Amino acid sequence: MTDIIGIHWHEDADSIVTLTIDDPTGEANIMNEVFDNALAATVTKLKAEKARIKGVIVTSAKKTFFAGGDLTALIQAKPEHAPLFEAKLTVMKAQLRALETLGKPVVAAMNGTALGGGLEIALACHHRIALNNPKAEFGLPEVSLGLLPGAGGVVRTVRMLGIQNALMNVLMKGDRMKVAKAKSVGLIDDIAESTEDMMAKAKAWIIANPSAQQPWDKSGYKMPGGTPSTPALAMNLPAFPSNLLKQIKGANYPAPKAILCVAVEGAQVDFDNALKIEGRYFTSLACGKESKNFIKAFFFDLQKINKGASRPSKELYPVWKSKKVGVLGAGMMGQGIAYVSAMSGIEVVLLDMNLEAAERGKGYSQKLLDKRVSKGSMTKEAAAEKLAMIKASNDYADLAGCDLVIEAVFESREIKADVTKKVEAVCNSELVFASNTSTLPITGLATASQHPQNFIGLHFFSPVDKMPLVEIICGEKTNDETLAKAFDYVLQIKKTPIVVNDSRGFFTSRVFGTFCMEGVNMLAEGYNAQSIEQAAAQAGMPVGPLAILDEVNMELTRKVRKQTQIDLAQEGKEIPTEPAFALIDKMCDDFKRAGKKDGAGFYDYPADGKKRLWSGLAEHFAAADKKQATPEQFAELQQRLLFRQSIEASRCYAEGVLRSVADANIGSIFGIGMAPWTGGQLQYINYIGLPEFVQRADELAAKFGERFAPPQLLRDMAAKGETFQ
Repeated sequence: MTDIIGIHWHEDADSIVTLTIDDPTGEANIMNEVFDNALAATVTKLKAEKARIKGVIVTSAKKTFFAGGDLTALIQAKPEHAPLFEAKLTVMKAQLRALETLGKPVVAAMNGTALGGGLEIALACHHRIALNNPKAEFGLPEVSLGLLPGAGGVVRTVRMLGIQNALMNVLMKGDRMKVAKAKSVGLIDDIAESTEDMMAKAKAWIIANPSAQQPWDKSGYKMPGGTPSTPALAMNLPAFPSNLLKQIKGANYPAPKAILCVAVEGAQVDFDNALKIEGRYFTSLACGKESKNFIKAFFFDLQKINKGASRPSKELYPVWKSKKVGVLGAGMMGQGIAYVSAMSGIEVVLLDMNLEAAERGKGYSQKLLDKRVSKGSMTKEAAAEKLAMIKASNDYADLAGCDLVIEAVFESREIKADVTKKVEAVCNSELVFASNTSTLPITGLATASQHPQNFIGLHFFSPVDKMPLVEIICGEKTNDETLAKAFDYVLQIKKTPIVVNDSRGFFTSRVFGTFCMEGVNMLAEGYNAQSIEQAAAQAGMPVGPLAILDEVNMELTRKVRKQTQIDLAQEGKEIPTEPAFALIDKMCDDFKRAGKKDGAGFYDYPADGKKRLWSGLAEHFAAADKKQATPEQFAELQQRLLFRQSIEASRCYAEGVLRSVADANIGSIFGIGMAPWTGGQLQYINYIGLPEFVQRADELAAKFGERFAPPQLLRDMAAKGETFQ
């Protein structure tokens, strides 16, 4: 065996070389300087000795095959680095090109996950075999980080699968596929059941294909589905950009646009020039600001959270697993919490006032499990086993033995206090009691408990089975052991936990409310409702503020506001008035249009068709000069919706409600739907620049009111040249 630092070289008796990638500097192989140097040295050695070797196997010494690009380096790339960045990328791609044109068969033997750059290495091989590892994932997920596959991934998948299939099945979705799916798509050629089987198959393929070439390097190659000049494809090609714009709703997502450009432009030129096109687009994205936002949020911030940065020390509080959970209230939230708990192997008692309601709640899990069975993702036996984990009940005695109880009852202090006492009467003193309240302060709710140190908030989002976030709220007396257990439970049910301190509305509800109210403020100013909803969509928000308020119900919104006014009055404070309040009152009192539940709100809900904006909005609220927003006004509407959220998030951070920047960014994207391209609400402030953000916020405050005034924290950070880290 000959060692090149980063790649081990082993040649067997049949003159087949096995290259084992093994970065000595980390737990996974990534495209860093170690790999670049090792690849260059290895390719040089292969060229020198190719006359006597019969083939090459590329595999890994790590648990995974190859993790992808070096995100630590990528997040530091700036526009001024572009020439050097592109030059280094070109060199690395040339090495992969040299590998596939070596004149000898090259096989990728993937023992584990190959994502991004890892799969691109495999695509540069003539044949790909993957170990049937249930944990392994394969794909090109760069689009989810604001990037495109820059090591030949776009060029090779387009030539392997055709423009349309490559875009639809691999590049635009950025799916992480299990081995069987990756094979069905065409990214993998063969599957092996053991490492020995994988290596034997690789050697057998090399011996059987001594003159292997990539399809595009063979004489007479034709691209599957044709090139852009092929008449059949040329007819459909103009629809590609318009379909993409519909998918991203006109929002600020440069990566999908760049992927489409590389796929189409690269298909019109030879392979090497296609690689150049890909490299230029990749460099532009990598050195741009949007990719930094994606990488920070979806890699670094998410990694911090999932590794327990917000959790008390594991040395003091070892990892805990819940065995039996009680869920109070079998409504929409309770039934969802019961389902995700049972799916994670936790015994569940789903309790409601009467057994019929509890059984209906359990029926929700039955429907979801039946759907899984019908799709073939679960056997009937496995589904029955999961359903049996849930016991429907109306008897508090059934909660005995629970280590965690989550109440998801009506948003009333009195009702919540009553169920707290009933639970503690049948459970032991070590029980963790959690409230799923979305607005009521945990410290106040905990006064009903005999053990306030064990009382905590677990704020789920609807629908629970789909939404990835849980907001954990610590009351004044919540102890670290309770927080650690709550954190571990959230990970146990495969959700992402953020941890915040207690306040009215906590973090997510408080900030999300500002987004909704700002949309109604715009309506009160006379803006066309369609412009408001479109501004939200093009800002990158998944749903418009008016549509959301219809879902929430304006009567409920008003009730929360009035309760807040009462609570603040007791503290000698008052809630700042917004134009939205009077408009919501008018919608509820004068027009009897409180929302979707009542069949009428900002939208009409015809039984025989899709919802549509109520024509009365234009009649009663639209101003003559704002019926059609000018481009400048439209841009300001988008900015207001984003600024309003980020300003409120910065207030939460300044007040200590938010404990970390990562919690703010991930919580705002996963829980609220903050435009992903921003990187989250605090990262958006970094994106704009602290001084520029403060200046613009002051301008908006002067124009629209104190709700846009930035907190002193932002002014201080701007003066010191600081950013949110």
